[in-house]
Amino acid sequence: GGLAGAWFAKSGMQGMSATVLILLATMAGGAAWAWIAGWLQVKRGVEAVISTILLNFIALEVLEWAIHGPLQEANKSLPQTDSLGRATMLYRPDRQMDLNAGSLIAVMAAVVVFVYLYRTQAGLKLRVTGDNPDAARANRIDAGKAKIQAFLVSGALCGLAGGVEYAGSAGLIGKGFSQNWGFLGIPVALLSGLHPLVAIVSALYFGALMAGSENLGRFTSGGSTLVFVVQAAAVLAFVAVGQIRLPARRSPSIQ
Repeated sequence: GGLAGAWFAKSGMQGMSATVLILLATMAGGAAWAWIAGWLQVKRGVEAVISTILLNFIALEVLEWAIHGPLQEANKSLPQTDSLGRATMLYRPDRQMDLNAGSLIAVMAAVVVFVYLYRTQAGLKLRVTGDNPDAARANRIDAGKAKIQAFLVSGALCGLAGGVEYAGSAGLIGKGFSQNWGFLGIPVALLSGLHPLVAIVSALYFGALMAGSENLGRFTSGGSTLVFVVQAAAVLAFVAVGQIRLPARRSPSIQ
Protein backbone atom coordinates (compact mmCIF):
# COMPACT_ATOMS: atom_id res chain seq x y z
CA GLY A 1 0.00 0.00 0.00
CA GLY A 2 2.77 2.42 0.88
CA LEU A 3 4.56 1.68 -2.39
CA ALA A 4 1.38 2.36 -4.35
CA GLY A 5 1.08 5.74 -2.62
CA ALA A 6 4.73 6.54 -3.29
CA TRP A 7 4.25 5.65 -6.94
CA PHE A 8 1.37 8.12 -7.17
CA ALA A 9 3.42 10.75 -5.32
CA LYS A 10 5.89 10.65 -8.23
CA SER A 11 3.30 12.64 -10.20
CA GLY A 12 4.44 15.72 -8.27
CA MET A 13 1.02 16.79 -6.98
CA GLN A 14 1.04 18.77 -3.75
CA GLY A 15 -1.50 19.79 -1.15
CA MET A 16 -4.48 18.16 0.55
CA SER A 17 -5.96 16.83 -2.69
CA ALA A 18 -2.71 14.96 -3.32
CA THR A 19 -2.85 13.52 0.22
CA VAL A 20 -6.35 12.15 -0.36
CA LEU A 21 -5.34 10.63 -3.69
CA ILE A 22 -2.22 9.10 -2.15
CA LEU A 23 -4.33 7.44 0.56
CA LEU A 24 -6.76 6.15 -2.07
CA ALA A 25 -3.81 4.77 -4.02
CA THR A 26 -2.53 2.98 -0.93
CA MET A 27 -5.97 1.40 -0.42
CA ALA A 28 -6.08 0.27 -4.03
CA GLY A 29 -2.57 -1.17 -3.78
CA GLY A 30 -3.37 -3.06 -0.58
CA ALA A 31 -6.62 -4.43 -2.02
CA ALA A 32 -4.88 -5.58 -5.20
CA TRP A 33 -2.16 -7.39 -3.21
CA ALA A 34 -4.72 -9.06 -0.93
CA TRP A 35 -6.78 -10.13 -3.96
CA ILE A 36 -3.94 -12.45 -4.95
CA ALA A 37 -4.24 -14.33 -1.66
CA GLY A 38 -8.04 -14.35 -1.92
CA TRP A 39 -7.95 -15.78 -5.45
CA LEU A 40 -5.44 -18.44 -4.39
CA GLN A 41 -7.69 -19.57 -1.54
CA VAL A 42 -10.99 -19.54 -3.42
CA LYS A 43 -9.79 -20.90 -6.75
CA ARG A 44 -6.81 -23.05 -5.78
CA GLY A 45 -7.48 -23.95 -2.14
CA VAL A 46 -4.29 -22.35 -0.81
CA GLU A 47 -4.59 -21.48 2.88
CA ALA A 48 -4.61 -17.73 3.45
CA VAL A 49 -2.19 -17.99 6.38
CA ILE A 50 0.43 -19.49 4.08
CA SER A 51 -0.16 -17.31 1.02
CA THR A 52 -0.26 -14.01 2.92
CA ILE A 53 2.95 -14.75 4.85
CA LEU A 54 4.76 -15.69 1.64
CA LEU A 55 3.35 -12.64 -0.14
CA ASN A 56 4.88 -10.53 2.63
CA PHE A 57 8.35 -11.69 1.60
CA ILE A 58 7.57 -10.96 -2.04
CA ALA A 59 6.36 -7.47 -1.07
CA LEU A 60 9.63 -6.83 0.79
CA GLU A 61 11.58 -7.80 -2.32
CA VAL A 62 9.39 -5.50 -4.44
CA LEU A 63 10.08 -2.70 -1.94
CA GLU A 64 13.83 -3.38 -2.18
CA TRP A 65 13.66 -3.23 -5.99
CA ALA A 66 11.52 -0.07 -6.02
CA ILE A 67 13.73 2.00 -3.71
CA HIS A 68 16.81 1.02 -5.69
CA GLY A 69 15.07 1.54 -9.00
CA PRO A 70 12.03 3.50 -10.23
CA LEU A 71 11.11 5.07 -6.86
CA GLN A 72 14.62 6.01 -5.70
CA GLU A 73 15.11 9.62 -4.69
CA ALA A 74 16.27 12.09 -7.32
CA ASN A 75 19.94 12.18 -6.28
CA LYS A 76 20.20 8.37 -6.50
CA SER A 77 22.43 8.34 -3.43
CA LEU A 78 20.18 6.64 -0.85
CA PRO A 79 17.84 3.61 -1.11
CA GLN A 80 14.66 5.52 -0.40
CA THR A 81 11.97 7.57 -2.10
CA ASP A 82 11.82 11.35 -2.26
CA SER A 83 10.33 12.96 0.84
CA LEU A 84 6.77 14.19 0.70
CA GLY A 85 6.35 17.94 0.96
CA ARG A 86 4.99 19.31 4.22
CA ALA A 87 1.84 20.44 2.41
CA THR A 88 1.15 16.83 1.36
CA MET A 89 1.70 15.25 4.78
CA LEU A 90 -1.24 14.53 7.07
CA TYR A 91 -2.07 17.27 9.56
CA ARG A 92 0.11 17.16 12.68
CA PRO A 93 -0.78 19.43 15.66
CA ASP A 94 2.86 19.58 16.78
CA ARG A 95 5.76 18.97 14.39
CA GLN A 96 7.78 17.54 17.29
CA MET A 97 5.22 14.77 17.85
CA ASP A 98 4.25 11.73 15.80
CA LEU A 99 0.54 12.30 16.50
CA ASN A 100 -1.23 13.14 13.24
CA ALA A 101 -4.61 12.97 11.52
CA GLY A 102 -3.95 9.31 10.76
CA SER A 103 -5.15 8.44 14.27
CA LEU A 104 -8.53 9.98 13.45
CA ILE A 105 -8.59 8.09 10.13
CA ALA A 106 -7.99 4.82 11.99
CA VAL A 107 -10.91 5.47 14.37
CA MET A 108 -13.18 6.42 11.46
CA ALA A 109 -12.15 3.27 9.60
CA ALA A 110 -13.05 1.13 12.64
CA VAL A 111 -16.48 2.76 12.86
CA VAL A 112 -17.11 2.28 9.12
CA VAL A 113 -16.12 -1.40 9.37
CA PHE A 114 -18.47 -1.84 12.34
CA VAL A 115 -21.38 -0.33 10.43
CA TYR A 116 -20.53 -2.42 7.37
CA LEU A 117 -20.30 -5.72 9.28
CA TYR A 118 -23.22 -5.28 11.67
CA ARG A 119 -25.63 -2.93 9.91
CA THR A 120 -25.59 -4.00 6.24
CA GLN A 121 -26.76 -7.08 4.35
CA ALA A 122 -23.34 -7.51 2.73
CA GLY A 123 -21.71 -7.47 6.17
CA LEU A 124 -24.13 -10.12 7.45
CA LYS A 125 -23.28 -12.38 4.52
CA LEU A 126 -19.61 -11.85 5.22
CA ARG A 127 -19.96 -12.82 8.88
CA VAL A 128 -22.09 -15.87 8.07
CA THR A 129 -19.50 -17.05 5.56
CA GLY A 130 -16.70 -16.58 8.08
CA ASP A 131 -18.57 -18.38 10.88
CA ASN A 132 -19.90 -21.27 8.81
CA PRO A 133 -19.29 -21.55 5.04
CA ASP A 134 -21.65 -24.56 4.83
CA ALA A 135 -24.49 -22.56 6.38
CA ALA A 136 -23.73 -19.75 3.94
CA ARG A 137 -24.03 -22.11 0.96
CA ALA A 138 -27.27 -23.54 2.39
CA ASN A 139 -28.66 -20.00 2.41
CA ARG A 140 -27.53 -19.48 -1.20
CA ILE A 141 -24.70 -17.15 -0.28
CA ASP A 142 -21.78 -17.24 -2.68
CA ALA A 143 -19.06 -18.14 -0.16
CA GLY A 144 -16.24 -17.64 -2.68
CA LYS A 145 -17.43 -14.16 -3.59
CA ALA A 146 -17.80 -13.24 0.09
CA LYS A 147 -14.26 -14.44 0.83
CA ILE A 148 -12.81 -12.40 -2.03
CA GLN A 149 -14.76 -9.42 -0.73
CA ALA A 150 -13.27 -9.92 2.75
CA PHE A 151 -9.76 -10.03 1.30
CA LEU A 152 -10.35 -6.85 -0.69
CA VAL A 153 -11.71 -4.93 2.32
CA SER A 154 -8.93 -6.20 4.58
CA GLY A 155 -6.26 -5.42 1.98
CA ALA A 156 -7.62 -1.91 1.48
CA LEU A 157 -7.51 -1.26 5.23
CA CYS A 158 -3.95 -2.60 5.48
CA GLY A 159 -2.95 -0.46 2.52
CA LEU A 160 -4.53 2.54 4.23
CA ALA A 161 -2.43 1.78 7.32
CA GLY A 162 0.65 1.88 5.11
CA GLY A 163 -0.56 5.17 3.66
CA VAL A 164 -0.98 6.69 7.13
CA GLU A 165 2.55 5.60 8.04
CA TYR A 166 3.84 7.06 4.76
CA ALA A 167 1.93 10.35 4.67
CA GLY A 168 1.55 10.80 8.42
CA SER A 169 4.85 9.85 10.04
CA ALA A 170 7.66 8.66 7.77
CA GLY A 171 7.18 10.96 4.78
CA LEU A 172 9.24 8.59 2.65
CA ILE A 173 9.74 4.88 2.04
CA GLY A 174 13.04 3.15 2.68
CA LYS A 175 14.33 -0.19 3.89
CA GLY A 176 12.93 0.34 7.38
CA PHE A 177 9.43 1.22 6.22
CA SER A 178 8.06 -2.23 7.04
CA GLN A 179 8.16 -2.52 10.84
CA ASN A 180 5.99 -5.62 11.32
CA TRP A 181 2.86 -3.55 11.93
CA GLY A 182 0.86 -6.31 10.23
CA PHE A 183 2.06 -8.94 12.66
CA LEU A 184 1.33 -6.60 15.57
CA GLY A 185 -2.20 -6.23 14.21
CA ILE A 186 -2.84 -9.94 14.89
CA PRO A 187 -2.68 -9.73 18.72
CA VAL A 188 -4.55 -6.41 18.58
CA ALA A 189 -7.38 -8.13 16.70
CA LEU A 190 -7.30 -11.19 18.97
CA LEU A 191 -7.44 -9.14 22.15
CA SER A 192 -10.42 -7.20 20.78
CA GLY A 193 -12.35 -10.39 20.03
CA LEU A 194 -12.35 -9.39 16.34
CA HIS A 195 -14.77 -6.53 17.08
CA PRO A 196 -13.94 -3.30 15.18
CA LEU A 197 -14.87 -0.87 17.97
CA VAL A 198 -13.13 -2.85 20.72
CA ALA A 199 -10.07 -2.96 18.45
CA ILE A 200 -9.70 0.80 19.02
CA VAL A 201 -9.18 0.20 22.76
CA SER A 202 -6.95 -2.81 22.09
CA ALA A 203 -4.79 -0.81 19.68
CA LEU A 204 -4.42 2.04 22.20
CA TYR A 205 -3.35 -0.51 24.81
CA PHE A 206 -0.64 -1.99 22.58
CA GLY A 207 0.40 1.48 21.45
CA ALA A 208 0.82 2.56 25.07
CA LEU A 209 2.92 -0.56 25.71
CA MET A 210 5.24 0.25 22.82
CA ALA A 211 5.54 3.93 23.74
CA GLY A 212 6.19 3.06 27.38
CA SER A 213 8.84 0.50 26.47
CA GLU A 214 10.85 3.19 24.68
CA ASN A 215 11.09 5.25 27.86
CA LEU A 216 11.73 2.12 29.93
CA GLY A 217 14.54 1.13 27.58
CA ARG A 218 16.41 4.31 28.47
CA PHE A 219 16.69 3.26 32.11
CA THR A 220 16.72 -0.57 32.05
CA SER A 221 18.48 -3.10 29.86
CA GLY A 222 15.32 -5.12 29.19
CA GLY A 223 12.91 -2.29 28.47
CA SER A 224 12.45 -3.00 24.77
CA THR A 225 12.05 -6.74 25.40
CA LEU A 226 9.52 -6.37 28.21
CA VAL A 227 6.84 -5.06 25.85
CA PHE A 228 6.82 -8.35 23.92
CA VAL A 229 6.45 -10.29 27.16
CA VAL A 230 3.46 -8.17 28.20
CA GLN A 231 1.92 -8.52 24.73
CA ALA A 232 2.25 -12.29 24.84
CA ALA A 233 0.86 -12.45 28.39
CA ALA A 234 -2.18 -10.37 27.37
CA VAL A 235 -2.96 -12.61 24.37
CA LEU A 236 -2.46 -15.82 26.37
CA ALA A 237 -4.71 -14.50 29.14
CA PHE A 238 -7.40 -13.67 26.58
CA VAL A 239 -7.20 -17.15 25.04
CA ALA A 240 -7.32 -18.75 28.51
CA VAL A 241 -10.44 -16.79 29.49
CA GLY A 242 -12.06 -17.77 26.20
CA GLN A 243 -11.36 -21.45 26.83
CA ILE A 244 -12.72 -21.24 30.38
CA ARG A 245 -15.93 -19.59 29.19
CA LEU A 246 -16.41 -22.03 26.29
CA PRO A 247 -17.94 -24.91 28.35
CA ALA A 248 -20.29 -22.43 30.03
CA ARG A 249 -21.58 -21.34 26.63
CA ARG A 250 -22.15 -24.91 25.49
CA SER A 251 -23.83 -26.23 28.63
CA PRO A 252 -27.35 -24.85 27.95
CA SER A 253 -27.48 -26.43 24.51
CA ILE A 254 -26.25 -29.76 25.92
CA GLN A 255 -28.99 -29.75 28.55
